[in-house]
Amino acid sequence: MSTARAVDRAFGRGGLRVAPLSFGAAAIGNLYAEVADDEATDAVHTALAEGIDYFDTAPHYGLGLSERRLGTALGDRSDVVVSTKVGRVLRPGTGTVAQDSEGFAVAADVERVWDFSRDGVLRSIEESLRRLGRDHIDVVYVHDPDEHFAAAMDGAFPALDELRRQGVISSYGAGMNQSAMLTRFVRETDLDVVLVAGRYTVLDGGAAEDLLPACLERDVSVAAGGVFNSGISASAEPGSDATYDYLPASPAILDRARRLAALCREYGTTLPHAAVHFPLRHPAVRTVLVGMRSPGEVRTDLGLLRTPPPEELWAALEATS
Repeated sequence: MSTARAVDRAFGRGGLRVAPLSFGAAAIGNLYAEVADDEATDAVHTALAEGIDYFDTAPHYGLGLSERRLGTALGDRSDVVVSTKVGRVLRPGTGTVAQDSEGFAVAADVERVWDFSRDGVLRSIEESLRRLGRDHIDVVYVHDPDEHFAAAMDGAFPALDELRRQGVISSYGAGMNQSAMLTRFVRETDLDVVLVAGRYTVLDGGAAEDLLPACLERDVSVAAGGVFNSGISASAEPGSDATYDYLPASPAILDRARRLAALCREYGTTLPHAAVHFPLRHPAVRTVLVGMRSPGEVRTDLGLLRTPPPEELWAALEATS
């Protein structure tokens, strides 16, 4: 059995199963830097060959580029799980901005418009299906509704519930960088999956206080993203230029990351190794989503998954938190 599929796990209530390590496709939408078409395709094909069977994307990622590239690379593969997101609808650009301003190295020929209404969700999914070249989407997340709670509750979630009943999608949920609102969605809607980014990591275990217990109670599956907190935990020795949650790491965060990295070395492992495995120890977490942009990154991430860190490390890390 491949490394990725060593422990296949149920994901949601729609019969889906996913490997512990999944492919975050923001990077092949040119996140921070351009990726060539053939390199993006090779990254997806390498992931497939190594047993990765869950791919997460969004219209937001490269203004549709990630979805298009993922759809092309996957072709007619039906033995994989694909998720995308709603909440940002793409519309023709105004022509006043030459480059995307949200971290993706793409031309701003279209623009994002926040829209959590029923019509916005239906339009977004229709366009995602076309970009992905699929007639069904396994999972749809309501994407970053931090300032749009009421609109998501009144528009997006009822629309997704309807689409799940119709069989257009298998499961739905929400994807956010916070746990508090995700916990409200878990308790107040019938979603069956959530994607929490950066809030259940070796540096920030906050989701264990609210979200993860609620997910266990409500039979909601969790995908953990942002396990490197945007970079600081991706290096065996965090540098002074490390980022934490997409901003320069504060001296306090940098000091803590370096102390954890030193502790990992004492136990014969590395901070990135611990970062990938930490979320998977919780019973609510079914998979870890890691951004990948090249075959080399796919293989590196799979290498981190291959063997778990020493069990004694976890108690030591907890004692230093």
